[in-house]
Amino acid sequence: MCGIAGIFDYRGPAEIDRTLVRRMTDVLGHRGPDGDGFYFAPGVGLGHRRLAIVDLVTGDQPLFNEDGTICVVYNGEIYNFQPLMAELAALGHIFRTRCDSEVIVHAWEEWGVGCLDRFNGMFAFALWDATREMLFLARDRLGEKPLYYSFLPDGRLLFASELKSLLLSPRLDRKLDPLAIEEFFAFGYVPDPRSIYRGVRKIAPAHYLLVRRGEPAPEPRTYWDLRFLDGAPARRDEVQEELIARLRESVRMRMIADVPLGAFLSGGVDSSGVVAMMAGLKAEPVSTFSISFGAKGWDESAFALEIAQRYGTDHHVKVVDPNSFDLVDRLATIYDEPFGDSSAMPTFKVCATARENVTVALSGDGGDEVFAGYRRYRWHCFEERVRRLLPATLRRPFFGLLGAAYPKLDWAPPRSAQKRPCKSWRAIRSMPISHPSLFAVTSFAAGCSAGA
Repeated sequence: MCGIAGIFDYRGPAEIDRTLVRRMTDVLGHRGPDGDGFYFAPGVGLGHRRLAIVDLVTGDQPLFNEDGTICVVYNGEIYNFQPLMAELAALGHIFRTRCDSEVIVHAWEEWGVGCLDRFNGMFAFALWDATREMLFLARDRLGEKPLYYSFLPDGRLLFASELKSLLLSPRLDRKLDPLAIEEFFAFGYVPDPRSIYRGVRKIAPAHYLLVRRGEPAPEPRTYWDLRFLDGAPARRDEVQEELIARLRESVRMRMIADVPLGAFLSGGVDSSGVVAMMAGLKAEPVSTFSISFGAKGWDESAFALEIAQRYGTDHHVKVVDPNSFDLVDRLATIYDEPFGDSSAMPTFKVCATARENVTVALSGDGGDEVFAGYRRYRWHCFEERVRRLLPATLRRPFFGLLGAAYPKLDWAPPRSAQKRPCKSWRAIRSMPISHPSLFAVTSFAAGCSAGA
């Protein structure tokens, strides 16, 4: 991952506090240990911290178009940058690097805001167009990369990959947002577009912010939304084959890197599928990383080991004390705002273990939700079938009773959510890599930098 930060005076070309921009960027050094870069012009300052993944020599940021009038700082990966680069070169654009970052400036020149429709990837970027005097902030479709911003009363816009950067400004409103606190207690985190501070917002997934000098502060706009359309009837085996092909291509694109690459492996539906695809795409063994708790009912390392052995990976296991809270203070400084996910500590540990061996690791986050890896999805399907059979007069009392009993089910045998999806290894471990029954694995092979 990388880190971006900056200041834009959208009322006029006033002098920017360069020291503040540098401090805002330096505090993101853990996101980009391989170097920094800055751009300053009247009324605008951009900063970047780089984790080098593609084009290690010439890919330093900020990056510019041919005449230097467009500048970008960027965090993420655009997986389809190679065909986009070829298309833009055919249209007359000249590339100085082979880095995916440079595709953004030329895509903006060619397609404007429509460039977001062309990008397949995870990203958060800030693009300055000096000719039009506008700043373009954008975030990827599913919000894999973060982007915070704040409009200050003095006419400046501050933005950064992390909240801690913005807090360096003495003008920032630090009053807590009561609605954000309420949402945290409801969800365990503060959802987009709020932040824990009233004066700071997050650009939501699939949104962009286009700020023009001399115009009022705008609201973010949506450029994409997930749509569910009924397609033409298809045979089960055809759908399975297409899904495997798409998953394999998704994983292949995320494996483009000029640095060592591996994968997190829990033994569940999601990470097991990603590792299975990687094993079929690499000649050498895949480097995999797991966490062992040593606590019965929570330890998934045995399932991960089965998958590692099935696909011949170079497997690494980190043993973690489930009662250890040594990371609490560290995680508070990383997340910047309340975050109630109990997996935060083991995730940090497995990232640290992976970073000792690789620079980038793929994970399977989202696979259980997409491919029904939890028991509650089976209950939901059962409920929908029963609902269609019952007359309306019986639905309310019947489903009201079910809602009161499930998903709490205190009387049921204890089976943790973490344990349930891991049973999938029994089905996966005996399959050849190309077996169509691997349709029950995730297509969300999110490329993420170790230490994220």
